[in-house]
Amino acid sequence: MTALPPRTALATPALATTALLLAALTTVLALTVLYGSYFSDPVGLFGWYAVCWALFAVALLALRRVPPRRAAWLIAAGAVAVTVTGLLGPPRTSTDAYRYAWDGRVQAAGVSPYDHPPLGPALVRLRDPWLFPTGAACQGPDLARIPATDGVRHCTRINRPAVHTIYPPVAQAYFLAVDRLSPAGARHKPLQSGAVLLSLGVTGLLLVILRRRGEDLRKAAYWAWCPAVPLEVVNNAHVDVLGVLLAVAGLGLVASRALPRRAAGGVLIGAAIATKLMPAVVLPGALSGVRRVRDAAAVLLPAAAFTLLSYVPYVLLSRGSVFGYLGGYVDEEGYDDPSSGSRYSLLRLVLPDTWAFPVLLVIIAAVSLYVMWRGDPRRPWSGALLVTGWSFLLLTPGYSWYALLLIALVALDGRWEWLGIPLAGAAVYVLAPALHFHPALSNIAYGAAAVLVLVMSRVRRGAAAKTV
Repeated sequence: MTALPPRTALATPALATTALLLAALTTVLALTVLYGSYFSDPVGLFGWYAVCWALFAVALLALRRVPPRRAAWLIAAGAVAVTVTGLLGPPRTSTDAYRYAWDGRVQAAGVSPYDHPPLGPALVRLRDPWLFPTGAACQGPDLARIPATDGVRHCTRINRPAVHTIYPPVAQAYFLAVDRLSPAGARHKPLQSGAVLLSLGVTGLLLVILRRRGEDLRKAAYWAWCPAVPLEVVNNAHVDVLGVLLAVAGLGLVASRALPRRAAGGVLIGAAIATKLMPAVVLPGALSGVRRVRDAAAVLLPAAAFTLLSYVPYVLLSRGSVFGYLGGYVDEEGYDDPSSGSRYSLLRLVLPDTWAFPVLLVIIAAVSLYVMWRGDPRRPWSGALLVTGWSFLLLTPGYSWYALLLIALVALDGRWEWLGIPLAGAAVYVLAPALHFHPALSNIAYGAAAVLVLVMSRVRRGAAAKTV
């Protein structure tokens, strides 16, 4: 028998080790999804999260020993195994998917989702026992009570049922499509299944972009195997993944020098913004290194045009504001009141509360200008990661799924240290109900993430200086 070449001989045990670690990660993710909600045992649940993230980190280290040319199939297979674990139970830590299902149902009935809140009397005919349980089914802290006069307990799975929806038009179109394609009585499964397809689509797109650019395909594993994907994208079915898919596709096109491709990328980024608004943070990255007005306009004008035009059908169909509860949500989350909650917690450690928001704007504006002036136009995701990452570190959001876009940017760029931010967001979100000290918890979690970013940035600069 002919001896294997040394490189192949080394690759075989590396493949086996990585596959075993992926199997362990998949098993622990399945147990995490089945464990229970954060209402019952948030500390225990976060313990499972921590084990998942630890296995994820070890699997990534093992993957480094697998030759890049042999990694693609392993990344894809691992993505499927990891992602589908989110299908093993109903949403565990978020009720947003129930609002998605309701908005889709309302549109299928020929009503604008922006015109009536779920508790509006005009929509009573659309209620069913799944989204609006009664009697003994109204058990659990995740159900909102509904006032009633018939002596029977009424409730709903939809959060904030007394206010209008806030989701933009592309998200609404997705909710309608899922409702139209869903069989009767399917409940949350169609939204979770759609999330699986979108998530795997992101993995496939990452592999295509990295392959075409001759970059290391193993970076795609930062998204494909990340625990946040099955837990937030699939199990909780967050529509953010649609915005991630569109933003990644848009940045892939913007990296081209050809104006038609850059314009197409601008359209996709506009579609991402019209899905969840958050992807607007990638715009400075999309303008990395742009020196001519024509090149900037080729991205900005299509993005703005698509975002605005996507609202037109709903403006024509709606009697109320198509922004819904967006302003109320901003107030509720404390973004306009730095003294409440855990927003801007790192800034508030060193600044008066009233200074936090203005200073944040100045810093993000400075980072954006730096990216647009000094960024690499061939790698717009690098600048987008920088702006997005610092935005999260300074905003210190309390919702872990907001960082899904950042995870995809890490997979394109390769600077793994930014993954501390989604882990910090998960810690704040899951542990807050039990520990009851939001600002301190946020400071610890996001502070550790910031230290990791700063230390690794220094290490990378030192390594780059030695190679010059």
